[in-house]
Amino acid sequence: MLGLLVLPGFLSLALLLQVTVVDLLRVKGVVPDLIFLLVVFYSFWRGQREGAFWGFVAGLMKDFITGSYLGLNALSTGVAGYLVGWAESRLYKESSLVVMVITFLATLVSQLVYYLLLVYLEIKVPFGVALFQVVFPSAMYNALLVPLFYRKFYRLYLKGWFRTGQP
Repeated sequence: MLGLLVLPGFLSLALLLQVTVVDLLRVKGVVPDLIFLLVVFYSFWRGQREGAFWGFVAGLMKDFITGSYLGLNALSTGVAGYLVGWAESRLYKESSLVVMVITFLATLVSQLVYYLLLVYLEIKVPFGVALFQVVFPSAMYNALLVPLFYRKFYRLYLKGWFRTGQP
């Protein structure tokens, strides 16, 4: 039962930090995405279904709080959670390097899905600008933060903090 409350609590805390202090860590207009990191870590341990679900929920929370187009973060983060969840039983979970690469790739996918949704909504952002000023820098920033947070998440997960009673 505790596992059902822990992830929403951590997502809420990450969201609070995201909209308050994380902006202080801005580098050339790019900020790390703590909510996305948490979704990646969780999806990597729990699989596609939970990754997609919690990615969608976390993205929706972010959409509500940030006031961006409702559903864009939800869809893009849900897709990333699903894809990361695919790696759940295929890759070595104890390695921060593996998680760094997964985080980099998942951020690329999520940001590109977000960009495609913007294009669909006829919001014009030049592709080169999006790619080199947002997508790649965001992916690098998120990936570089993995060693700071993944080991802590990993230990909490092994202690049962994020388990919901389901296999």
